[in-house]
Amino acid sequence: MLDNLSRYQPQALAVLRIMTALLFIEHGTQKLIGFPPATEGGAGEMGGLMLVTAILEAFGGFLILIGFLTRPVAFILCGFMAVAYFMAHAPQNFFPVNNMGDAAILYCFIYLYLFVAGPGAWSVDSARGAVATTG
Repeated sequence: MLDNLSRYQPQALAVLRIMTALLFIEHGTQKLIGFPPATEGGAGEMGGLMLVTAILEAFGGFLILIGFLTRPVAFILCGFMAVAYFMAHAPQNFFPVNNMGDAAILYCFIYLYLFVAGPGAWSVDSARGAVATTG
């Protein structure tokens, strides 16, 4: 019975891609436009690395959401999250649960998976015939 679930792999991959993107976009929009409202800080004067971070989160997340250029964007976001973890979280504490880097690690590995697996169903890439949607 569980073997029959394999036929839903492209749709399950799409759900993972879409939900990851929606959560990721929130990080960018919070920095860029203050939505959703942050409990501390929020949108404001940004420059340099923080602006690049916000743009990658919002616009990279949007491209992942619609499944456009999924593999190259996922590759960039995977590296971005690895760098974010080692720059912002790892210096605070060795353990991710203590340095609040859990999300960065999860995003990194989800984007690595999307880079390898592609966008799944319901994507611009699939509609353009850029990737196969079946496994």
